[in-house]
Amino acid sequence: MSHDFYDVIVVGAGPAGSCTAYGLSSRGFKVAVLEQKEAPGIDTCCTGIVSSGCFDSFGVAPEVISNKARSAKLFSPSGKSLRLEKKGIQAYIVDRASFDQAIAAKAMAAGADYFFSLPATDIVIDSDGVQVETPHSAFKTRAVVIAAGFKPGFTRKLGLGSIDHFAMGAQSVVEVQGVEEVEIYFSQEMAPGFFGWLVPISNGEALAGVFATSHAKFYLEKLLSSPFCREKIVRRDTEIKKRAIPLKTLPRTFRNRLLVIGDAAGQVKTTTGGGIYFGNLGSQAAVEVLSEALDTGNLGAKQLFRYQKAWKAKMGREIHLGYMARRLYGKLSDSQIERIFDIVSSHNIAGALLDSPSFSFDWHGNLILAFMRSVWNYLPGKISSVFRREIDSINISGRQGA
Repeated sequence: MSHDFYDVIVVGAGPAGSCTAYGLSSRGFKVAVLEQKEAPGIDTCCTGIVSSGCFDSFGVAPEVISNKARSAKLFSPSGKSLRLEKKGIQAYIVDRASFDQAIAAKAMAAGADYFFSLPATDIVIDSDGVQVETPHSAFKTRAVVIAAGFKPGFTRKLGLGSIDHFAMGAQSVVEVQGVEEVEIYFSQEMAPGFFGWLVPISNGEALAGVFATSHAKFYLEKLLSSPFCREKIVRRDTEIKKRAIPLKTLPRTFRNRLLVIGDAAGQVKTTTGGGIYFGNLGSQAAVEVLSEALDTGNLGAKQLFRYQKAWKAKMGREIHLGYMARRLYGKLSDSQIERIFDIVSSHNIAGALLDSPSFSFDWHGNLILAFMRSVWNYLPGKISSVFRREIDSINISGRQGA
């Protein structure tokens, strides 16, 4: 089957892909989006938590919002809790299917063509253009944007390298009682290296999930049957969705006639695993650089390198600092995490940080450093030394860039 010739083909109809399609279509370019699923956002393993500012930047109707978050409760391994709250709404929890479909609808209204249930199987680039292969047809285009999520094999095949550091996430819908705010659970036994959560959405339902270094489904089952959640869960959905989350960035996110954005590029908050906000920033950089390249006809790697330079200037340090903080957390035992909870509570460190200029829902780097500097003086010798070494390492590597 033959198709029209396109200026750009976007592979993937998630938020980053559809934002790119919308941005380019709005500038008059002919764009097609290939999506392997039947519709955007279905069967996605994501809590959908975004800041109010991030949500507003997408320009979609508020009907996609399932709930609003003003506070969160953090639990230590033994069950001690620490409540964080600021005035006003801090975040929205969006229904990912509705959210993704709303962004895709904007792109379609701007002129982008969408093809569903049609995965890209191969990409062939030559001096005249790009051919994107699918199971039943081929598309011709001047340039291609990869926004198909974290697929190391795909980027490796394209000669861009791959991301070898990643975590696994698992999530399920549960019916709950007495859960009125976001709850986060820290325990190396139930979420090694990461955390678990209950995020209330609507009608007494919540998203229950875990990030872990591996075997996330196993650890989610363990969390759901633990004292953290056992008395709160009334009914469980049998379906558990899983997802791999990159913790580092792709070595190369460009080549002749091609850019990589979103999770595929590692544009993810390594502290929380969230990719919506950083994916949107990557999309904005891609639209700017690719628009100019299409206008001038210069789609070579030297020109498109400007995209990688642009997005790294925006978020490279943040991703790197988050990865370093995640590495430090992975070294802590549950007893050490318990000690940190006690210090934070007794010295009101959380309150001071929430009120400080370092606090930002979307940018965590400065907050991470401020937290570590606030805590390490109160820690006993061995763990204090670990914190000090990591702070020094973060400071050095942070200055050097991601």
